[in-house]
Amino acid sequence: MNCPTCQAPLVPGAKFCANCGAAAPSPTTVGTYTEPVPEAGNPKAPIKIGDITIKVEGELVPVVDVELGTRQTIYFEHHILLWKQPNVTLGFMGMQNVAKRFFAGLQIFISTAQGPGNIAMSREAPGQIVALRLQPGQSVDVREHQFLMATSAVDYNFYWQTGLANVFFSRAGLFIDRFTAGREEGVVLLHGYGNVFEKTLVAGEMIDVEPGAWLWKDANVRMDTVTVLQSGGGGLMGALGALVGGASLVMNRLYGPGRVGLQSMTYHEPAAEGAQQAGGQSNIGGVIGSLFGNRQ
Repeated sequence: MNCPTCQAPLVPGAKFCANCGAAAPSPTTVGTYTEPVPEAGNPKAPIKIGDITIKVEGELVPVVDVELGTRQTIYFEHHILLWKQPNVTLGFMGMQNVAKRFFAGLQIFISTAQGPGNIAMSREAPGQIVALRLQPGQSVDVREHQFLMATSAVDYNFYWQTGLANVFFSRAGLFIDRFTAGREEGVVLLHGYGNVFEKTLVAGEMIDVEPGAWLWKDANVRMDTVTVLQSGGGGLMGALGALVGGASLVMNRLYGPGRVGLQSMTYHEPAAEGAQQAGGQSNIGGVIGSLFGNRQ
């Protein structure tokens, strides 16, 4: 959990931020279980990293406003660009495994921005912004198409979510974005639909999450897909429900230790019949079209 005021990482169990002194969010405890903690709105103070200053502006549909220096660059999905100064130079980032990304339905055109100057982006949807500061070597996993921007010190990759249950049942998809800080500290900004909550899992602790509701997790948090339908009883209708619902009442089970980010609005973009592919949206005939289509 980060400080809601200055976005500095909070020490687990701390009542106040060691950086700015603001009160830390406190979880509700039920027995030995601590409930997920709501993020206290969007980051309120500017986030400074290197010669970049990031501000989150607006409430209902927040905008990430970036003041770029000359030393570092940022990258983002091209269709979320909102505005920029003319002297801010745009380019495309070289991506690894482009062919795999193409057929997986993942973005293969990732834009970069070089300053000095101002640039802003938005997902054009109600929600909250989450800023994750990554120390050198630290990694987080993120739902595809929900990152807003990252600084150039952060490496961007993806991995295949293994397990037949995830292939057949999980709407989380087969591919997950992974962001890893290199030699310097970096920051990744995410857009969560609705409100965002954070749950810190201790070693051996688990939580079941609706497949569309998890937003991000620490890379060491393991995820599986399980059915949560209870069998036994209910007569004929109970048996029919078990048969029909067993393939649909599935959840992602996440295993600690580590942090998990949750979103209250499980957004699934409408798609024409036959257009959706396992692991993401269809790219064949769609990637080039997305360059000219609606932003999301």
